[in-house]
Amino acid sequence: MKRALIIGAGISGLATALRLQRDGWRTLVVERAPARRSSGYMVNLLGPGYDAADTLGLLPALRSKAVGVFTTVLVHADGRPKFTVPAAVAEAAVGPRLLTVFRGDLEAALFDAVNTEFRFATTVKTIDQNPDLVRVELSDGTTEDADLVVGADGVHSQTRTAVFGDDFRVDFPYVVAAFGLKDAPEGSATTYIGPGRTAATVNLGPERSSAFFTYRCADPGAELAMGPAEALRSSFGDVAFAWPEKGIPDDVYFDKVSQVVMPRWSNGRVVLIGDAAWCVTLFAGHGAALALAGADQLGDALQRHDTIPEALTAWEATLRPTVVKRQAAAQRGMLQFAPPTRFHVWLSEVTMRAITLPGIRTLVRRAIERQNQ
Repeated sequence: MKRALIIGAGISGLATALRLQRDGWRTLVVERAPARRSSGYMVNLLGPGYDAADTLGLLPALRSKAVGVFTTVLVHADGRPKFTVPAAVAEAAVGPRLLTVFRGDLEAALFDAVNTEFRFATTVKTIDQNPDLVRVELSDGTTEDADLVVGADGVHSQTRTAVFGDDFRVDFPYVVAAFGLKDAPEGSATTYIGPGRTAATVNLGPERSSAFFTYRCADPGAELAMGPAEALRSSFGDVAFAWPEKGIPDDVYFDKVSQVVMPRWSNGRVVLIGDAAWCVTLFAGHGAALALAGADQLGDALQRHDTIPEALTAWEATLRPTVVKRQAAAQRGMLQFAPPTRFHVWLSEVTMRAITLPGIRTLVRRAIERQNQ
């Protein structure tokens, strides 16, 4: 039985463990956090991501947690509504093969489905390999040998630095924050989009509510040093609807916006997956879908090829064109989430209003279907 050591217990790591386990691998998952993360904003599974969720057997559990389509109200900073996009319009625009869930619910479904050993509060110290195996020294003092090591430890991947010798991270002048809302009233989604920033809340009832913020800034590092509460109040203090009554929780996700751009995702028997290999940024979307599809396709490649290095090379050749396309789409996403001028805000609103027209809805749905082939 082949053994895989998976570094990172997020979506890509859990999905890889699930797929390899079902293919007969013995797996160990190590995670630097003390426990599995449960917060986060919504993720959309469509195209290959939806297919991968189906292949991995996740759809029954995810459908019970699906957010579904909902009405979105675009507002001024003081909370006055500009216009409404009804749920029926969103549903008609995206079509039926879409599943929207909160990130924590997706990770929970993966965690419940996988049968593997976990070691939390554990990180990688060294990684050495020869043609026959990989030896990994962990922070808990143990040393593990594996046929395959999968670095699924996110945009700040220690595996990437240890094996490839560089960070390969491209930082953009934006910051993003997301956190769950407690005791939020049930209702619709509320979104404010202004020059250089977006604030959004989704209030769909207990355990189904979240807030999201992103904004352009000159020095993302300085914003992070301020901490989420001070930084977000400084940039969104005038946005009336956005602040939870009980304040920002401790498990807030708060980070700079970055992509990872690498010439190669594998080295011998070590491979990177998900944000560790190709972070496309929230501006491009599809991060969770790519994580699931990448894990599923990795399992396919390992089954088809005689050696692990051959499988990793073939897997990357299949997946890289999609990743390149998604990373390029981030440039368009920046205009959507952080429009540079009031004119760009107005242009975005015109586009959203147009989607409410029946003929335009059909065109949008077809464009989305083409993008996700």
